Amino acid sequence: MSLPSFQLLRPRTLDEALALLAKHDGEVKIIAGGTDLLPSMKQKLFTPGYVVDLREISELHGIHDVPGEGVEIGALTPLGMIEHSPIIRSHFPVLYEAVKTIASPVLRNMGTLGGNICLDTRCLWYNQSLLWRKSCGFCLKKDGDLCHVAPGGRFCWATFSGDTPPALLCLGAEVEIFGPNGVRRTPLSEFYVNDGILRLHLASNEILTRVHLPETAAGWRGSYHKLRIRGSIDYPLAGVAVALKMASGRVQQARVAITAVNPAPHLVKEAEAHLLGTSPDEEIAEMVGELAARTAKPLTTSALTPEYRREMVRVFAKRAVLACAN
Repeated sequence: MSLPSFQLLRPRTLDEALALLAKHDGEVKIIAGGTDLLPSMKQKLFTPGYVVDLREISELHGIHDVPGEGVEIGALTPLGMIEHSPIIRSHFPVLYEAVKTIASPVLRNMGTLGGNICLDTRCLWYNQSLLWRKSCGFCLKKDGDLCHVAPGGRFCWATFSGDTPPALLCLGAEVEIFGPNGVRRTPLSEFYVNDGILRLHLASNEILTRVHLPETAAGWRGSYHKLRIRGSIDYPLAGVAVALKMASGRVQQARVAITAVNPAPHLVKEAEAHLLGTSPDEEIAEMVGELAARTAKPLTTSALTPEYRREMVRVFAKRAVLACAN
């Protein structure tokens, strides 16, 4: 498979990038690390006439400790840099645990945090070559009008498979977005759309610029568990992140989030109420696992059965809670 023809554009400022997005609206894509976009272009899922490369914009790079506020991570910061950051490893371990599971060291050195947050949704019927998709009559997400996962439905069940967002949800992260009307900042929990096609609250003329980790989430214990067929490279087929703020052996605050089993990453909203004030044991961890499994809505979007993926969400949530408690 070869790349379609396109013109590569390399702005040096955010204002230049925004002007290019406006000029080529409808026929342009943004590239960060390229580890997701370029394979999709080879599969002819996207055939933009123009590709805007953001890597020359210096303000989109780096990890910065902001006193009194927390930590700010540029959207173009490589995942490998986050993995090896002492600040992330010591103060935000759930993010460290998630990042180190992504793909392989080579891909983590290319892939970026912003790219992982904005990852395209995936499905057995969608992420295929043009020839394969054509033989199946295409699908609701691309070129067709039929959902092979839920025939007759008008909803796309393609799953979001990023590893960092569940960890970031557990940390109460916010994202900064730059657009024609200036800068806006929104909780990551409000950034996603639970629809395989719509995906994000991000307009075509907007750019994700930074991720903010609040100072109040520093020092929480964290754990991330991921189901995949191979031990590296593969996207998650189920993922669970848990972060606990502990004091005197008891939970003061808690968050549990899941990925790769819904069209968007989700917080398990009832989990905190079951964990607060407790010293998590097998029974409490099992209860959190059941809540996580109920939040998961996997369908036939991958090679593994929905039943198995939901069960592994339950198992991973239990293990993650116990790992944090111990």
